[in-house]
Amino acid sequence: MEPIVQISLDLTTIEEALDMAAIAVEAGIDWIEAGTPLLLGEGLHAVAALRKAFPDHPIVADLKTMDGGYLEAEMMAKAGATHVVVMGVAHPATIRAVVRAARDYGIQVMGDIMAAPDPVACARMLERNGVDYILVHTSFDERGEDPARSPYDHLEAVVKAVSIPVQAVGGLSVEQAAEMPKLGAPLVVVGAPLVIDRQEFRPSKDRDELKRILEQLVAKVKNHAAT
Repeated sequence: MEPIVQISLDLTTIEEALDMAAIAVEAGIDWIEAGTPLLLGEGLHAVAALRKAFPDHPIVADLKTMDGGYLEAEMMAKAGATHVVVMGVAHPATIRAVVRAARDYGIQVMGDIMAAPDPVACARMLERNGVDYILVHTSFDERGEDPARSPYDHLEAVVKAVSIPVQAVGGLSVEQAAEMPKLGAPLVVVGAPLVIDRQEFRPSKDRDELKRILEQLVAKVKNHAAT
């Protein structure tokens, strides 16, 4: 698939999220993610607000679903999400429930292998159960305790193990993110490292600088795809 650039709105209010999303859309990003902090802070209202403001952009709801899979996916689909996230460490029944809801409502499922004891086995299981994408995700807290950890730890093995598109998430620099399509992960996501001030979940204050960084990322990703 052609590379896609996604902005992760790891913020806590609709106002901040809409502001950040507007900058990202101006910079040329393809997908908008309602990050987990935003869903915790504003719930379905955040997804609905993003859908109203950006009617033509895919919207990922990063639910990190662990149970109640059908209902959670159904609620987000009705609010305007086009993609939902289920955890690979959830019970397979939950994963299948999310996939059923996605098929019923015409959306897609991203399976997150974060915290899986065997990332490759988890990715394969998610693919067997019908998810559309695999997220190779190194968590914020994990990286906080061990900065050496990154999606590179498992990316190559997972890409080789599955036939569906892969996204690498967690602490990547702009340069690393831009290289992901060449490594078999065409879904490029940018979030906390660039749009969060220090350790606080709030927007970067320099709008022009943020837009410039995002424009550069989009250009790098698209240019790499053309070469």
